[in-house]
Order: sequence, then C-alpha cells, then structure tokens
Amino acid sequence: MATLNVKNMPDELYQRLKARAQREHRSVAQQVTVLLAAALDPPPPLSIMKLEGLGRRLWTDVDAAAHVEAERAAWD
Repeated sequence: MATLNVKNMPDELYQRLKARAQREHRSVAQQVTVLLAAALDPPPPLSIMKLEGLGRRLWTDVDAAAHVEAERAAWD
C-alpha cells in the first residue's frame, strides 16, 4: 500500500479534516482515503430512463392535446 505525505497543509484545513474524521469515527488517514476515493470516483452515468413517470401526477386529468394547442395558440 502506498504512503502519501502532504506538506504545507493549512492548519485550518487540517483542523476541519481532523474534526470530520472524529465525527465519522475514523483516523485522519482513513478520512483522507475516503475523501480522495469519493472525489476521484466518477459519478454514475445518468440515464434518461430514470425520468420515466416524473411529473405524472401533474398531468392527471389533463388533456395533453388540448394543452399543446393552448400553448401553441399563446405563441401567436
């Protein structure tokens, strides 16, 4: 396993890191590892499929064709 040394870390930043490590019941080294892993892991890809059904309740009992026609009429 590799070793990482950090030089010239601002005292205020170290104190915040130390406090967070204590809150999360970790050592400072463990907390640095967790934070670096989270920062470096790419976020999961977004999927348009997760939008399926979003806003469904807003359109309950609304005639979609009539709504579109009203919107188009408002553009004139």
